[in-house]
Amino acid sequence: MVALTDLEIARAARPLRITELARQRLCIDEDALVPYGHDKAKLALPFATSLAARPAGRLVLVTAITPTPPGEGKTTTTIGLADALQRLGERVAVALRQPSMGPVFGRKGGATGGGHAQLLPMDDINLHFTGDFHAVAAAHNLLAAAIDNHLHHGNALGIDPRRIVFERVLDVNDRALRRIVIGLGGLAHGVPREAGFDIVVASEVMAVLCLAQSLPDLRARLARMVVAQGLDGSAVTVAQLKLQGAMTVLLKDALAPNLVQTLEGTPAFVHGGPFANIAHGCNSVMATRAALGVADLVLTEAGFGADLGAEKFLDIKCRSAGLWPAAAVVVATVRALAWQGGDERAPRSTPDLAALRRGLPNLQRHVQIVREVYGLPCVVALNAFADDHDSERALLQDWGRAEGVAVVEARHWAEGGAGAIALAQAMLRMLPPAGAPAAAPRFVYDSSDALWTKLEKVATRVYRAAGIRAPHAVRAQLEAWQRAGHGALAVCIAKTPYSFGTDASQRGAPEGHVIDFHEVRLAAGAGFVVALAGDVTTMPGLPRVPAAERIDLGDDGEIVGLA
Repeated sequence: MVALTDLEIARAARPLRITELARQRLCIDEDALVPYGHDKAKLALPFATSLAARPAGRLVLVTAITPTPPGEGKTTTTIGLADALQRLGERVAVALRQPSMGPVFGRKGGATGGGHAQLLPMDDINLHFTGDFHAVAAAHNLLAAAIDNHLHHGNALGIDPRRIVFERVLDVNDRALRRIVIGLGGLAHGVPREAGFDIVVASEVMAVLCLAQSLPDLRARLARMVVAQGLDGSAVTVAQLKLQGAMTVLLKDALAPNLVQTLEGTPAFVHGGPFANIAHGCNSVMATRAALGVADLVLTEAGFGADLGAEKFLDIKCRSAGLWPAAAVVVATVRALAWQGGDERAPRSTPDLAALRRGLPNLQRHVQIVREVYGLPCVVALNAFADDHDSERALLQDWGRAEGVAVVEARHWAEGGAGAIALAQAMLRMLPPAGAPAAAPRFVYDSSDALWTKLEKVATRVYRAAGIRAPHAVRAQLEAWQRAGHGALAVCIAKTPYSFGTDASQRGAPEGHVIDFHEVRLAAGAGFVVALAGDVTTMPGLPRVPAAERIDLGDDGEIVGLA
């Protein structure tokens, strides 16, 4: 029997009309929706904003071990777990990011789950969806054009063309545009200067959209964005260019959360898409708050492992929005842990228990981050694959008992919500009783810490590094921002997601390494300072064989090859 593709499974589903889903599952009236066809809608912005005043449900964070080529299935597990909770009678919703079209057409493919644990409509969500990313790109590029226009018309603000830090964006992987020269062709075509492109999900405008809690907050954050330095060394902001109003106009509809559903009709808020290795990697605050206002349990996901994704979710998003999860789920797979220990076979016909034991410290480290650094109760979701072996499952169960953490196998990819019932029950058992006082947030650093100290605390407490280093120019820049009043900002470390250090080839759970920062960027509107380590880039490139080569329209006009 030939296995169905993700797209074929999605096409066979019979979803509820989005207005019926909202009414039946969330008690949202049709007047509170702005439908985009029959299968997706935005919440009307006034209604979405009003939900923040309602009693909030309980939030559960889904994170994972360090990403590997075999994959972990964090999004799939989030969706399958939510479907299982709905089967158990819980009023549940998920809050997830929208995939970027760069990875969709590049190496990764789609990011709406897989198998029988997917979001619908999967093709729309992976592509243009409700146009939010296009709105971010338009607002961002309007500002970029205004900067060069200001130079062309006399440069009244005294912008130093060599110190413009605001690039252009597009939602496609294109390494050739990382560094470019613009303004060539003579006087009529502007001021020649070096420039470049980032991918849309690396834009500070995207981060601002995802952290804003209202239209006035969005406008104020846009106004604070620093885009360049003046010839006198002063910061040049969006407010000085008088662009925050026009940018807010372009983003006003994009600020409203999007509502869709899973294959089993569980409500899903899919909104925003900042990358987790170069931004804060979480869906929007607006969507999370909306979900908490209409559901008793909300599952949300942070990109990559607990070291990058959970750290930024907790230290940036939760701190900024006044949120805190009641518990966490750490997703792992046997094959990924075996890969961490040196077993790269795929599929694996026989177990390699020695490799699995060598890879287990990686899982242990992520569990320690969640439980010991942030004080959250957690359960390990063992995302099942067909080539898992009984002896490997037994080894992981023994490890869990020794560590005092539940390790629960889940088969949601093959069986949908029914395959994650045991995981859902284990998660419910570890939640504090409904109505119990919320746990006090436990952040890695204090807002009052110096920026350098914040970076040092993340590196040593979360990555288990021995320390951090940076050139004198980077240290001086951080100190200058400190003096300029930006010292209370959070820090957002941009590095490889494939290791606890900056060397992507390191496996397991290295410690005692040093994190070298080579560049820092001020994201004053988003509310953090980005510190770049290693060879991370803000504009990915396409692989030798991009996923775009298999995507097409069939004879019936339906999309094929999207996975």
